[in-house]
Amino acid sequence: MIDVVATRLAPDLLDYREGWALQRRTHAAVVGGAPDALILCEHSPVYTAGKRTADDERPVDGTPVVDVDRGGKITWHGPGQLTGYPILRLPDRHEVVAFVRDLEALMIDVAAAFGVVGERVEGRSGVWVRTSEGWDKIGAIGLRVQDGVTMHGFALNCSNDLAPYDRIVACGIRDAGVTTLSALTGRTITPADAAPIVLQHFRDGVLGLAGQQKKVAA
Repeated sequence: MIDVVATRLAPDLLDYREGWALQRRTHAAVVGGAPDALILCEHSPVYTAGKRTADDERPVDGTPVVDVDRGGKITWHGPGQLTGYPILRLPDRHEVVAFVRDLEALMIDVAAAFGVVGERVEGRSGVWVRTSEGWDKIGAIGLRVQDGVTMHGFALNCSNDLAPYDRIVACGIRDAGVTTLSALTGRTITPADAAPIVLQHFRDGVLGLAGQQKKVAA
């Protein structure tokens, strides 16, 4: 069973540091035997940098960056982006790649619900859409696994402003762009629109995790 610990969507934005502290508390509880957990939110605007972020990928205008303990590189979180933190026990430490594939499948299915075709790109995590010039990223993934339990998670661009990405090399990728569900469909699709679909996928056990069925608490 998965416990929905928090759902914080606009206008109730979640400060990133507050959310990170909530993740750590929830992670400790799951390690200690509590049910697997899910946090869904929209953050106040923030840049976060994973452990592999290079100096030349950071903002050059003095914009603050929060250095975090997940994998991956620098990215942006903020209003209009649905961020999810599934804090789950992995059945085996080798299941991390399978977990990433599950999160990609989740975002691909959510995008499909709005008529957007999301795809995987070989050698790159996340969810992408084809353009006339190549690929644009619509969903990002950054994880940490400690004591067999995941932290951090996924971010799906719904209706967020893309200007903050101009100040960084998002996810360390220099040869692709970034887009949103709203930009692709020509209508406003908010995190509040996408969140129920994400929750339904958890209820349906879409996150397979080596065949485990995980249910969202009512």
